[in-house]
Amino acid sequence: MSAVPTPAPSSLSPAVLHRLIGEGRAPRLLDVRTPAEFRTVHIPGSYNVPLDTLREHRAELLSHLDEDVVLVCRSGARAAQAEQALAAAGLANLRVLDGGMNAWEAADAPVNRGPERWDMERQVRLVAGSVVLATGLVGVLVPGVHLIGTAIGAGLTYAALSNSCAMGVLLSKLPYNRGPRPDLRTVISELRSTP
Repeated sequence: MSAVPTPAPSSLSPAVLHRLIGEGRAPRLLDVRTPAEFRTVHIPGSYNVPLDTLREHRAELLSHLDEDVVLVCRSGARAAQAEQALAAAGLANLRVLDGGMNAWEAADAPVNRGPERWDMERQVRLVAGSVVLATGLVGVLVPGVHLIGTAIGAGLTYAALSNSCAMGVLLSKLPYNRGPRPDLRTVISELRSTP
């Protein structure tokens, strides 16, 4: 018996979303990035429901998401995971913003900006590069230390192949990246208050 393939999430281009918003037919926008990422830049009118919160409380959120929903993250990967979680819970009419905030900003679409922060990808490059550089230099004097850099390289290769990043997940737990976690009652109240 062959496995049933999981359907790819339906996507929506930044141009189409921008047109829908301009016509007053905006779908419900759920931004599944961390609160810190959301505060840095987000689409006006979007709601911040971090991926972990969405997964944990998807049953409570379902009754407030009965219309078209577009899921947003930085590049589309976390939004696709959110789409799978909500679809598995029975919600239809889900789409993922194609290319995420990266594509939205590249299209010069409107955004709300807050305090500037380094995005997660840049932080991962800094940490990984620093570890590889340090272990390479120390490895000249201490045999075997260079293997730490090799392990980091293997982890980054796996991250690219699996489209996941353990280092990014760990870095997202730092206070700098977390910000205040949205309270589920606040999120539901915001979802209720908007037509």
